[in-house]
Amino acid sequence: MTGAAFVIWLHGLAALLFCSAALVEARRPVRFAPRWLLLLALALSALWALGVAGIGDAEVPVRVTQAARNLAWIAVLFALAAGQGGNSGYRNGAYLATASCMVLAAAVSVLQPTLATGVQRAAAETTWRGLRLLSTTAALVLLHRHVADARDRMNGARQMLVAAIGIMWGSDLIVLALAHAASGWSEDLTILRGCATVLVAGSALVAVHRRADRSLRMSRGAAAQAILLIAGLLYVIAATAATGLLGRVGGEHARVVQAAFVFGTGAAVLTIVTTPWLRAWTKVMVAKHLFSHRYDYRAEWMRFTDTLGISGDDAPPLPHRIVQAVADLTASPAGLLLYATGEAMIAGPAWRWDEAPAAAAPAALDRYLRRTGRIVDIDACRIGEAPPEEIAALPAWLLAHDDAWAVVPLLRADTLVGAIVLARPPVTRALDWEDFDLLGAAGRQAASYLAEERAHAALADARRFDEFNRRFAFIMHDLKNLVSQTALVARNAERHADNPAFRADMIATLQDTSQRMTALLARLAQQGRATREEVQSVDLLQVALRLAAARRAQHAVEVSGPSLFALADRQALETMLGHLIQNAIEASAPTVPVRLRVVADASHAVIEVDDRGSGMSPAFLRDDLFRPFVSGKPAGFGLGAYEARQIAEQMGGSITVTSREGEGTCFRVALPIAPALEQAA
Repeated sequence: MTGAAFVIWLHGLAALLFCSAALVEARRPVRFAPRWLLLLALALSALWALGVAGIGDAEVPVRVTQAARNLAWIAVLFALAAGQGGNSGYRNGAYLATASCMVLAAAVSVLQPTLATGVQRAAAETTWRGLRLLSTTAALVLLHRHVADARDRMNGARQMLVAAIGIMWGSDLIVLALAHAASGWSEDLTILRGCATVLVAGSALVAVHRRADRSLRMSRGAAAQAILLIAGLLYVIAATAATGLLGRVGGEHARVVQAAFVFGTGAAVLTIVTTPWLRAWTKVMVAKHLFSHRYDYRAEWMRFTDTLGISGDDAPPLPHRIVQAVADLTASPAGLLLYATGEAMIAGPAWRWDEAPAAAAPAALDRYLRRTGRIVDIDACRIGEAPPEEIAALPAWLLAHDDAWAVVPLLRADTLVGAIVLARPPVTRALDWEDFDLLGAAGRQAASYLAEERAHAALADARRFDEFNRRFAFIMHDLKNLVSQTALVARNAERHADNPAFRADMIATLQDTSQRMTALLARLAQQGRATREEVQSVDLLQVALRLAAARRAQHAVEVSGPSLFALADRQALETMLGHLIQNAIEASAPTVPVRLRVVADASHAVIEVDDRGSGMSPAFLRDDLFRPFVSGKPAGFGLGAYEARQIAEQMGGSITVTSREGEGTCFRVALPIAPALEQAA
């Protein structure tokens, strides 16, 4: 092989590797440098290598591109060094001086062809090499400084990228020093730099392809890539003869034709290598011949759990992720989820499945999977090698689907949650014991996720029913109070029916009961929607007098205090006080009145509901008074005090309680005082 062929091949391969690194970075960017800056450096490196392969390294466009490449990598190094601390002014000045030297070298290379004499052009060439030596040396010093400052913080990917930059500038320094010592450039120096450039491009490709938190080690993927690399080298050897033949028959355009051939055939090979079928075939061959097990279980399980754990607003629903995660284990291109209903299996979400079947799977499949827990090899069922019961359990549409490959049951303990139908992988093969073990474990894990999702859905339904029951518990509590109030009026009517004053009180009580019953019916009709009015100025004394008059036929209620305005919802306030008055009446003896007192403190309007009943113990007052469904009365619901406190807090107020056993209880309701203007209105 001639020297020109070596130059073409080496730089063409380097250009291809740089392009591959740029594509990998564009798809999965590494976070140790700005993405666009790293892409620019890789693209300019590929363009420069392609220019050297096509037209040589002495041409002005190639030298300008080389200067642009160096500037881009200096910018990448500056981005890597950002945030390291130290003298930022000195660092910025050093980077600026190095970049200026690179720009000046590019300007000299552009000016050189315009000089009139050979002596001037030779002097310009010497100046260009001197500027390149100076800028490359400065760049290496900056790189060394960066490595020294960030040695303890550099991960594997960044180390590989920094090594690539160091190899690039180190090889430039060596060949420039040799050229300066020999007072001229030779093709051997271009070949030497080409070898280093291939190493740089390979290191950059590895750097952008690796995760930042993972050390370099041989794995199944690396083994597959090594096989592809060996095949690529064989391709290079085989195509070398073709390149030499093109050099002999290409005439004056031989170099351009050779460069186009190298880059074009390399791109074609790269396209073939990245096809899904070839990748799948390579993985199968590597697992079969180089490893004792088909799967890298750690890697597969990490990918499985990562797929299941995807979150975010744009994340697919959990059933879709489960199908995808199980399908990825065997490189299946599609999957279908079947839900177990106890009588049959119905089609659920699909992942890349052409179309979901309209018919459900028969109950026989449900019973068979529930009883055996076996993974069904559909190909074995098609050719009659599976047990007869297994063949009979499969639906006809599943056997007729040529791409259907396996059925994985989703078992949680002894409960069948569903099953996943997997499509045939790109490389057809028979299921073996490793497939059964891995898919069985994945199926049990997926079943637990599905069961947990169903449990969350059931919990949400239970919460909705709980809210529904809670609303009706409040309504039942109000109904109990109304029934108690009416029953007491009826008992008193037997003794005081002839008293005109009692009859008037009884009519007022019945009117109040009718109004409250109408309000309850409205709450039922609106199914729990809020019916309360907006907060407004309310005269507490007038509210207390009205409630006392409505309860007079039931029990004596005394009212005292001044006219005092508070900010409240009138209907809610009357409901709250009604609960407290009813509790006070039920705790009091028939002849002992309940007292309502309106008072004012510094910032609140207060109304107190006081009784001389049995009182409450300190433990009940502290732990149980405001708990729903806990009552000190045998037939109580335990909701009156609870709802009263909720209503008070919704209006910006509070309720405090003092009580002594055998002496009575006082509920103190504090509400915001209405402003003077609202009181006047």
